[in-house]
Amino acid sequence: MRSGAAIATLLGGAFFAVMLGAAAPSAGDRALYTPDERAAIMAHSPLGPPPADPTDAVADNPRAAALGQKLFFDGGLSVNGAISCATCHQPQRAFTDGRALAKGLAVGTRNAPTLLGAAENHWFFWDGRADSLWSQVPYVIENPREFGSDRLHVAHALYEDPSLRRAYEQVFGPMPPLAESARFPAHGRPEDDETAPAARAWGAMTAVDRDAVDRVFANVGKAIEAYERKLTGGPSPFDRYVEGLKTGDRAKLAMLSPAAKRGLKLFVGAGHCDLCHSGPDFSDGEFHNIGLPVPPGEDKDTGRAAGIAELRADSFNGIGRFSDDPSAAKDKLAYLPSPQSQLGAFKTPSLRNVALTAPYMHDGRFKTLRDVLQFYAQGAAASQGRLVGAREETLALVPHFTASQISDLTAFLEQLDSAPPPPALTRATGP
Repeated sequence: MRSGAAIATLLGGAFFAVMLGAAAPSAGDRALYTPDERAAIMAHSPLGPPPADPTDAVADNPRAAALGQKLFFDGGLSVNGAISCATCHQPQRAFTDGRALAKGLAVGTRNAPTLLGAAENHWFFWDGRADSLWSQVPYVIENPREFGSDRLHVAHALYEDPSLRRAYEQVFGPMPPLAESARFPAHGRPEDDETAPAARAWGAMTAVDRDAVDRVFANVGKAIEAYERKLTGGPSPFDRYVEGLKTGDRAKLAMLSPAAKRGLKLFVGAGHCDLCHSGPDFSDGEFHNIGLPVPPGEDKDTGRAAGIAELRADSFNGIGRFSDDPSAAKDKLAYLPSPQSQLGAFKTPSLRNVALTAPYMHDGRFKTLRDVLQFYAQGAAASQGRLVGAREETLALVPHFTASQISDLTAFLEQLDSAPPPPALTRATGP
């Protein structure tokens, strides 16, 4: 007996659909796209579960996620008790802060990206200096512009809070004896300036005790990753439309307006947008130099070039001693490109929920999606001025979009927003 797929090949898709009781795809929508465009559209949906992270053994542990959620909203990890992850990743703003440049203790140097779907990423931060969700947490906590804190303070914050300590030990086992203040000072971290008090306190500790605190610090990141992996939404209108293209469901085919359908065709076709914004996450997960001029008076940001050096030196990276499976990250870090080739390159952001996450680019220079598209519409003319590195030659394939095409592309991009995560994930809860 032949399979359904074989029958479809022999008899034609429309007849096969009728024979099985499914509606045939709309001839009108089918005719909108070339076979290559239809294949490209199908490659963008559906968005499946996030990939596993073998370097974090508790990445999908519910208890770890509950602890991570508490820590995400806890200002007590910061030096002043007022800054938390939610300061820059606000649930009501699609886990961004709506600012051009993130602001913790002070204004930072880059835009705060959304955490919705962040577990889909291969690299983290705009420059990719972290290779997992958990390993980016130490950077944030010890950044003087963000939390301004240190790893000993974080360890003590958990140890001295009975509920946090209990929740931590249920997931990771006993904490070190942090009540022994002679062994574990209240503050401390490794720093370049060995004369700084935090560096002196850290240096006075034994190597064994420093390692124990580092492990607590890494585990805090792993718990927060377990929570952040849950920050996903349901299908977007675009995903429903793709289902309609597959099944012929007219209600789903109506999810996109005519303008959005034209924008979709341009996105996967003549616009070449999915050369970088590919796959179900609408990102290749890599880094590109799109020729953004350095604003007058601002320092040059080398992007991925500096990020590679920081990634290799990071004791919390995927091949380090705190990784739960260094072998899983070995190839990922072994074949990094030369930093010089990555000057001025920044990570390709996902376009899912993009209409909710303005402003745009690594420095938040564009306020609207239309501003972004107008930048691309100008071609090389938009890259006049001081550049870091060289603008990618593949951008020459992007056409000079007309005003109507920009409107159509905007209409399409607005259909990539999904429903927010469940309300229970958008507020602090007890572990």
